[in-house]
Amino acid sequence: MTGSDPAPPENAKEKRDPRALLKTIPASPGVYRMLDASARVIYVGKAKDLRRRVTSYFGRTQNRRIEIMVSLIRDIEFTVTSTEGEALLLENNLIKALQPRFNVLLRDDKSYPYIRLTVPDTFPRLTFHRGATKGKDRFFGPFISGYAVRQTLHLLKKIFPVRQCEDAVFNHRSRPCLEYEIKRCSGPCVNLISPEDYAEDVRHTIQFLEGRTDEVIGDLAGRMEAAASALNFERAAVLRDQIQMLRGIQQRQYVSGQGGDLDIVAAASGGGLTCVQVFYIRAGRNMGNKAFFPRVPEGTDAGGVLAAFLTQFYADKAVPTEILISDEPEERALLETALSERAGHKVAIRHRVRGERRHWVELAQGNARVALEARLGSQAGYAQRREALRRALGLAALPQRLECFDVSHTQGERTVASCVVFGADGPLTSDYRRFNIEGVTPGDDYAAMHQALSRRYARVKQGEYPAPDILLIDGGRGQLAQVEAALRELGVTGPTLVGVAKGPDRRPGAEQLWLSGRDQPLILPPDSPAMHLIQRIRDEAHRFAITAHRQRRAKARTASVLEEIPGIGPQRRQRLLREFGGIQALEGAAVEDIARVQGISRQLAQQIFEAIHPNNQLNGSSTGPG
Repeated sequence: MTGSDPAPPENAKEKRDPRALLKTIPASPGVYRMLDASARVIYVGKAKDLRRRVTSYFGRTQNRRIEIMVSLIRDIEFTVTSTEGEALLLENNLIKALQPRFNVLLRDDKSYPYIRLTVPDTFPRLTFHRGATKGKDRFFGPFISGYAVRQTLHLLKKIFPVRQCEDAVFNHRSRPCLEYEIKRCSGPCVNLISPEDYAEDVRHTIQFLEGRTDEVIGDLAGRMEAAASALNFERAAVLRDQIQMLRGIQQRQYVSGQGGDLDIVAAASGGGLTCVQVFYIRAGRNMGNKAFFPRVPEGTDAGGVLAAFLTQFYADKAVPTEILISDEPEERALLETALSERAGHKVAIRHRVRGERRHWVELAQGNARVALEARLGSQAGYAQRREALRRALGLAALPQRLECFDVSHTQGERTVASCVVFGADGPLTSDYRRFNIEGVTPGDDYAAMHQALSRRYARVKQGEYPAPDILLIDGGRGQLAQVEAALRELGVTGPTLVGVAKGPDRRPGAEQLWLSGRDQPLILPPDSPAMHLIQRIRDEAHRFAITAHRQRRAKARTASVLEEIPGIGPQRRQRLLREFGGIQALEGAAVEDIARVQGISRQLAQQIFEAIHPNNQLNGSSTGPG
């Protein structure tokens, strides 16, 4: 793990088994970095599913090169991204910056192409470009592949008739070419369009390439609807495909962008720990990140943490001209003055930012949360929380197996109960079970819980599953009574039963624990490690139940998953499907792309993204050391 904790002994990394880190890695797209005993990065890779990809290195026998690399691994760091495209670009930046010994290293900067607009010309030209992006011309990108650039240029010819021909051809035309005849060019070579009208097309093209595509998408969507109304389904299908391609190729690549040098600093706290994540942006490119875990006095808010961190962090480091932060620090003006004096140039600390910079801050903050969860989920921390739970419940021995049940439904429809299991080392996902509840009154959570427990513990009694030491129920005294009744009917004894009820104001950390035989709830301090463990298990049961419920509904209904999202009515659902050209294209969109649709706020776009990707914990972006 990376951080500001006291340095380990020299041989600590040599003795460390990186396999213990695998369960803390999220199943999200991102970039992973393998470190050796000297904390040098020896390999950088990207993945659609970080956990699956990194775990594969420690499975079956690999080739000799991979075997040597795996034998040298002592630590794993990772950066979670919103999309695979972001991971691809970040991997490229890190390989160039770090030069890992086990990566294939390129000798030039021709990995990613751009679209070039020759701005100084009277009639500017759009063209494919690789290489340096300097000079007076405008460059848009980078794109994931040359194919994406060519597809974009091909579409632009249909939308904005800006020329794409070579200057040698353009300067020697005496009559318009075929591109003009098929309405793919406006004929500037023979003055069939005025410089003013051509400049307007160029302006629209720039707006499109900068991501301001609402007018373009709206026009195409209107044409698609008109074609469908006229029963011209072939034309409607072509327009639908164009909308999908436009949305796909114009997903903003937030790993790279226009801009200078700046740092992004974000903080996340929980479980008695605080993580500060620092992203380094140089020449507009994300050059990597690092997680720190400072010691923070109890009661310190995020602003106080960041103020103290910035002062110490830049004590011996170069200070960029701009620092973006997740929370307003204490005495920001004074901090800016101090850092400016130290750096010898003006330093601006910004909290409320928009656009691409806002996404960078959200990316850093999301990565801070993931890094924090990874640290809290480490084996040492988990053992500490189990011991705290043993003491809180007055158990004679450390609990080795914990189970938690939860029920999920939508107005009583398709009720599903979940059972999650935690063992001595954390979640035992292979032991998770879900129960489709049948034959109970819709919305009767008590009956649903009774049925799930009866089915589960009938098998436990038969020896199919081991009995847990602690059985947690998401609910209060009523739910606990159902557990007691179900186990009593089966003659099952042994588990310590705990009902986890929300407090009076339903705030996290104010939960009440109801135990069998007690008239009053047990209330643990919000910073109690035992409470953090209970919250984590309860939240996992809740997540698993919701996911199982959504899957059941998806199988039973042919309607879109959009119907399950509060605030998405028929008109908004139609608009989303129309502008993306279908649910499949919508599934590949990032939160920012969804939020561009008329009538869809950033918050609602986030809800849509989470509904479509229930297992993506990051939503659109994050990181942390593995």
